Amino acid sequence: MNASFDLARYQDPLTIQRVLLNAKTVAIVGLSGNPLRASHFVGFYLRRHGYHVIPVNPRESTIFGEQSYGNLLDVPVPVDIVNVFRAPDALPVIAKEAVAIGAKSLWCQFGVINEEGARIAEEGGLSVVMDRCIKVEHARYAGRMHWLGFNTQRVTSVRGGLQ
Repeated sequence: MNASFDLARYQDPLTIQRVLLNAKTVAIVGLSGNPLRASHFVGFYLRRHGYHVIPVNPRESTIFGEQSYGNLLDVPVPVDIVNVFRAPDALPVIAKEAVAIGAKSLWCQFGVINEEGARIAEEGGLSVVMDRCIKVEHARYAGRMHWLGFNTQRVTSVRGGLQ
């Protein structure tokens, strides 16, 4: 990774809120059917909070009763967020597919950090969030986590947050 790579620019609270609040469909690349895996727990959580979750994993046939696709190019519906649970070196290919299908954003989970993947997605017009958990951020900004004293970095008392 380039020493000048600025990861903080991919962790902007307002971008995170906008991505979460304007999305309906989340394709999870690397979603596992194993309930003990983090990706499964995140997918379950997102479904419970009203998102349409599309599994993208060539090793699974169905997850949560939804057909699992081999890659993003096979997904037959529009995707708002491409959420990535894969090794960082897989990100450039995933970013190219996300651009090709017209996704609105690329969300890379904890540890999924790849400068080339971020650049490809940004150049393709996608918002990029990197090294953040979508479940944690949803709970922080759209859920109930703030009741527990977490700093949401919001300057409003209006429910629903900033847009």
